[in-house]
Amino acid sequence: MGRKRSLWPKFALGMVALGAVATLAPALGAQDTNFARDPNQPIDQAYTKKIRQDTTEPYFSSPLVDYLPASKTVPTPEAVLGDVAGAPNILPYAEQVYEYMRMLQKASPRVRVYTIGRTEEGREMIAVAVSSEANLAHLEQNRALLAKLADPRTIGLNDQEAEQIASQAVPVYYITGTIHSPETGAPTALMELAYRLAVDNSPHIQEIRDHVITLITPVVEVDGRDRMVDIYKWHLAHPKENVPPLVYWGHYVAHDNNRDAMAATLDLTQNVMKTFIAWKAQVLHDLHESVPYLYDNTAGDGPFNAWVDPILANEWEILGWRNVQDMTKFGMPGVFTHGQFDTWSPGYLMFIGAMHNGISRLYETFGNGGADTVERTLQPPEYSRTWYRQNPPLPKVLWSQRDNNNYEETGLLTSLHFFSVSRRTFLHNFYLKAKRSVEKPKLEGPAAYVLPGNDPRPELQAQLLRVLQLQGVEISRATAAFSVTMPAPNQLVLGSSSFAAPEAARPKTRTVSFPAGSYIIRMDQPYSRIADALLDYQYWSPSDPQKTPYDDTGWTFGALFNVKVDRVTDGKVLDAPMERVSEIQPASNVVGSGLIYAINDTAETSLATLRYRLKNASIEAAEEPFQAEGRKFDRGSFLVRNVDQAALEQALDGLALQAYALASIPSVATHPVTAARVALMHTWLSTQTEGWWREALDEMHIPYSYINTQEVSREADLRAKYDVILFAPVGRFASESAIIDGMPTTWGNPLPWETTKLTPNLGRIDSTPDMRPGLEWSGVEHLDQFVKQGGTLITVMDTANLAVALGLTPGVSVARPQRLKIIGSVLRGVLVDPSSPIAYGYGNEGNELPLYFYQGPIFDLSNIAGRRGFRMLGPEQIGRPTGRGTKDEHDFVVGRPPETYPPQPKVKPWEAAPVTPEEMRNPISVIPPQFRPRVIFRYADASHLLISGLDEGGNEVAEHAAVIDVLVGTGHVVLFSNNPIYRGETRGSYSLVLNTILNFDHLNAGRKTAEK
Repeated sequence: MGRKRSLWPKFALGMVALGAVATLAPALGAQDTNFARDPNQPIDQAYTKKIRQDTTEPYFSSPLVDYLPASKTVPTPEAVLGDVAGAPNILPYAEQVYEYMRMLQKASPRVRVYTIGRTEEGREMIAVAVSSEANLAHLEQNRALLAKLADPRTIGLNDQEAEQIASQAVPVYYITGTIHSPETGAPTALMELAYRLAVDNSPHIQEIRDHVITLITPVVEVDGRDRMVDIYKWHLAHPKENVPPLVYWGHYVAHDNNRDAMAATLDLTQNVMKTFIAWKAQVLHDLHESVPYLYDNTAGDGPFNAWVDPILANEWEILGWRNVQDMTKFGMPGVFTHGQFDTWSPGYLMFIGAMHNGISRLYETFGNGGADTVERTLQPPEYSRTWYRQNPPLPKVLWSQRDNNNYEETGLLTSLHFFSVSRRTFLHNFYLKAKRSVEKPKLEGPAAYVLPGNDPRPELQAQLLRVLQLQGVEISRATAAFSVTMPAPNQLVLGSSSFAAPEAARPKTRTVSFPAGSYIIRMDQPYSRIADALLDYQYWSPSDPQKTPYDDTGWTFGALFNVKVDRVTDGKVLDAPMERVSEIQPASNVVGSGLIYAINDTAETSLATLRYRLKNASIEAAEEPFQAEGRKFDRGSFLVRNVDQAALEQALDGLALQAYALASIPSVATHPVTAARVALMHTWLSTQTEGWWREALDEMHIPYSYINTQEVSREADLRAKYDVILFAPVGRFASESAIIDGMPTTWGNPLPWETTKLTPNLGRIDSTPDMRPGLEWSGVEHLDQFVKQGGTLITVMDTANLAVALGLTPGVSVARPQRLKIIGSVLRGVLVDPSSPIAYGYGNEGNELPLYFYQGPIFDLSNIAGRRGFRMLGPEQIGRPTGRGTKDEHDFVVGRPPETYPPQPKVKPWEAAPVTPEEMRNPISVIPPQFRPRVIFRYADASHLLISGLDEGGNEVAEHAAVIDVLVGTGHVVLFSNNPIYRGETRGSYSLVLNTILNFDHLNAGRKTAEK
């Protein structure tokens, strides 16, 4: 530490990267667009005629796809579709696509079909391998070769041996389609692509078939695909009517299913990830449809993800621009790369490739959301000519599904051919990226990440480690204590309330010791980059030229899981005694035996699971910390009675909780912890964001009723059915009026979402004869009564805005942001009221909790009903007026004696101004003390607000309330400015919601009320 590093590693890396590009030089000219069919292979004349009929303009096709070779033994897609791929009015279910792929497998030795997993609703996912007979006959031998390149440790990082393997191995190019269900064209394009790759004997296709294994998952979101086909069938049966929107895609989430590649929460993500890793694939190419006519965002705009290897960034550029070049030579308009998409977040499905030493690619083509042929009119930004789009789309076009399929297939075939002729270079790069990942500790650092074995939250720690294992990351565990040298902290540290000393007085390093049992994620492993990307901190500069981040800008997983993670640069950590672990399962124990058991509360989600497992047990929560049997227990700790030890041990299984038998009941105030009756309410506008809440509740086995706003508008006595109603974020920029009014009902037809013979896949998660009506004012009244009668309503972000706008939360207002721009970042939350049951397990006043934030509401508080809280942009924004004296002195008036001024209270941004004597003269608008908003968490001050991501204008939300509990009648409305349950990434804040549920009828515990 402290010594200057040699310049050689950086220079060497640059030469390696340059070498990787330089070796491509011969290959760059190896392909041209002089495509030639095999003159000895007949053409399927009828199929070819239909291709040309369904293509609306000749230049929307290419010589690669304007015909179909004939085969006497291999069926074409027409065998299942009844027409050509991309034909009007035909949209196959996933099962039909699979049926055809299996027909290909039966008819051709060049095709194999594999089941790769199931969806949340039990539907099959498949991968189809297409290559030469010889390649498929030697799949395992080839996989063994690729495995040596994927893990260079197996060959001792031997470049010569790697080069020899790269000259022998056959690369795997993995193509996935239809992760976004309204983007409908890929399955038929991939059906026909598989046929072409299996049958066509042209030199172009033979080159691909002989030198590439093309792996295809034609439908990624199978649950949503089947629902989308139902919608399209309904449209065909009602051609003159408005079509119901596809409100449910997958079982849990819609568009966000392509943001799950970090936490890997969804089955589809896990299935694709396991397939990519198991096949040791070099490319993951995901097909999307939203941009005319083909946008290859392989070479996206900046900023690029900071953890990708520069070799990959160069590969993006090479592949993207070459693809554009080839298709432009074919005369196909509207093909471009670069665009506006930043390549920062690793959450996209394609980024599984980028983060596992492969290549991530993505197409956006022009889909019609079905198989209609329709006239499409573009907006000027879509058809304008720019430097990266010299041959733009046309302003107006008649567009068909066949046109879309032509672009998808042509793009893929040109890419596959270029990849095949350049395979040796790309395979060598695959090895180099893996080798550089293994050499990471000495080339760039860090050496490892360490998760201490004494973390107070072993369950959340285990959940984080399991996410890394899903990513293919190797986990080790220390078999003995060890120490490392680390940089001394130079800023406010998470979990600390003290500031660092002046720089001159600070030591440069410190020695940190870790106990046996600590987990070590070594960076000398092939998939070190994904571990580094997830565990490190992110910073997006407000001055970055990219002003419109495409997705979240910060995601530090240690912070979001609320567990301790240390980034260690000291190479000695790799010498610590350790062993690889395959299963992460902290122990659950019952210590002793007795009539009462204590379980400490450290904000582990498993406490809520336990409460619902032990439905008949008597469980109380301690309202203050206490000691018993020589152990310390925090607020919220469970005291369990009326359960025998065997039943308790069974209930604790897999929960990473320790139960301690006590000889007597501790002397501490308690209240019952109830297995509350929970409802999760959704709108018919969007189920995107609330789906993550459903997934989390299901994962934790928290039972709930799934209700919609229309039911709430009809149900007058909600309190008779439910104790807690969760109103998760709606998303899609839903306004308060849209939530109440729903979709316009003043024109058009009803929009059903029901299970019928025509639409067998709709209406299974929830149903309605008409999606248009919203919450309506009757629903608002029913929610108000629910709360006043003792229920708890949890609102988040836009639904919190709604609760405030409707007057359900006296004393809380929402300020309009002026410059605030915090796009999916991790902010520092500070605990204000540790005695609130909502905060149980999170420590003492001043303790910190990382919070996910995306342009959430800025809460202001007032003790006067109907008055907005005074807007404060951080501390000391309101001072004395101009006059004599210093900042802290009073002014004077010339010609009269000095006045005696009453002391003025200093009001913090998360507080309401105290009630004045004048306001108490006739306090009809003063909120009684017991009903005043209770702030549980606030945001940190502006200088310490950001943990990871983008913070621009953050002083507007700094120090304002993040979580508020408002007593209304005998119930509560809880407001979240942050989103505590999001994408499976924010598990450290889940307990804020779970605590509210478990203590819904005792949220006033520990409340301190003002005297006036």
